[in-house]
Amino acid sequence: MSQDLEFVCSRSDALKFRALRFMSYLPSAAVFCLCASLVLVFPFPAAADAVTDWNVNAGKAALAACIEPPGSNDPAHESRMYAMMHVAIHDALNAIDRRFRPYVYNAQGPAGASLQATVASAARNVLVPVIRELPFSPACVQAGIASVEADYAAAIAALPNNTARMQGIQLGQAAAAAIVRLRTGDGSDKPLGNPNYEQGTEPGEFRFVPGFNFAAGEAWADVTPFVLNHASQFRPGPPYQIRSKKYAADFNEVKTFGGDGMTTPSRRTFDQTQFGLFWIEGSVLTWNRIARNVSADRGLDLWENARLFGLLNLAVADAYIAHFDAKYHYNLWRPVTAVHEGDDDGNPDTVGDRTWTPLQFNYPTPSYPSGHSTAGGAAAQALEEFFGTDNIGFSVCSLTLKACTISRQYVSFSQAAEENALSRIMVGLHFRMDVEEGVKLGRKIGRRAANLFLRPVR
Repeated sequence: MSQDLEFVCSRSDALKFRALRFMSYLPSAAVFCLCASLVLVFPFPAAADAVTDWNVNAGKAALAACIEPPGSNDPAHESRMYAMMHVAIHDALNAIDRRFRPYVYNAQGPAGASLQATVASAARNVLVPVIRELPFSPACVQAGIASVEADYAAAIAALPNNTARMQGIQLGQAAAAAIVRLRTGDGSDKPLGNPNYEQGTEPGEFRFVPGFNFAAGEAWADVTPFVLNHASQFRPGPPYQIRSKKYAADFNEVKTFGGDGMTTPSRRTFDQTQFGLFWIEGSVLTWNRIARNVSADRGLDLWENARLFGLLNLAVADAYIAHFDAKYHYNLWRPVTAVHEGDDDGNPDTVGDRTWTPLQFNYPTPSYPSGHSTAGGAAAQALEEFFGTDNIGFSVCSLTLKACTISRQYVSFSQAAEENALSRIMVGLHFRMDVEEGVKLGRKIGRRAANLFLRPVR
C-alpha cells in the first residue's frame, strides 16, 4: 500500500473493513481490530477542566461502545449522546451559579456543591443509560459502560468524601434525569437499517450501494430535534436534474478525483488524499477535539466550556436529524451507483464505469445532502457564534490519518468546514452539490442553536 493511503491497521484489515456493515448492523467482531487499535492511540490530552475531561471521556466511551470506528460509524446516536451529556452538564452547573439559561433543568442547586462531582455525575448519568440503549452487541455496550464507570469512579475517588461531593453527585443526577426524561420517546429507538426500503429504478434514484442490502438512517429523520422546530425547517432545495450540465460537472469531478488509486485511477494530489483520509473520522469526535483545542488556547472557564460544548453538540445533533430528512426526501443515488450507471442516465456528458471503486466505500444512504458537511457547517457556525469570530487558528489531528500522529492547521472554522466538505468528493462519497448544500444547511442550524439556546442571563 502506498504511503499516502496508509490507514490504521494493515491493508488486509482495511479491505475487510470496506465490507463492514453500517450503523445498527455493525458486528462487533468485525470492528475489533480498528477499535482496539484506536483505543490505544486515541489522543487524550490533559484537559483544562471537568467539562473538557468528560468530553474526552465521552469519546473514549464512543470508541469502546463501537459507535465510532473510523469510516463506518453511527453519528446519529453518537451526536444525540454528546448533546444530552453536555446539556446535563450545562444545566447542572447553572443550577449552582446561573450564568446561562438552562436547556431543561431549571432549578436552584446548593452553592457549595463540588463542581467536579456535579459535572462527573451529570455526565455519567446520561452516558450510562444512553449507551445501554444502543443497538449494538452486548459486548460493545458493556465495554462502553465500563469505560464510563471507570472514568467516573476515578473522578469521584479524587474528591474529598464530604457533603460537597454528595451534593454535586445528587445535583448531577437530577440534571441528567431531566434531559433523559425529556428525550425518552424521541424516536431514537427505531431501527436505523431498513432492508425493505423501496429502491429506485430511474436514473438518479437511490438504490442499495455495493456491499449493503439495506438503507440506513431513514428513521432518524423522525427523531425529535433539539433546537429545530422540525427536521425539515431548513430543508434545502432539490438537487440538480440528472440530465443537466451542472450534474455532469459534479459527476465528472467525483469520478476523476474519488477513485481508490488502486482499482480506479485518481487525480488527487498527495494533500487531497491526506485531508480526504483525515476527515473520514466521525464529525462528533473531530469537531469536539477542535473545540477542546480552541478552548484551551482561549482559557475558557468551566461555565464557558459548558455552554460551548452544549451549543456545539446541540447543533451537530440536529444537523444529523435534518440531513436525514433531506436525504430521504430527495432520494438521490450515491456516486458509486451514478458512475456505474453513467452510460444509462440520459446525460450525454457522463460516461459510466462499472469497475469504478471509490477511496471510501459509499454508505447505504442517499447522497444529498452530505451529513458530514452538514455537521461541519453546523459545528463551524456554532463555534463562530460562540467566539464572535470565524478567524481563529488552530491545529488538530484525526484518528483516520496516521492515528492522530499528524495535525493539520487551519486559520478559521470555515476553512476547516470547507475542507471537511471537499474531502467527501476526494474520497468518492459525494457530489459537490451534496457538500455545498450540506454546509449551508448546517450553518443555519448552528446559527439558530447559538442565537436561541443557552443564552447569557447577565
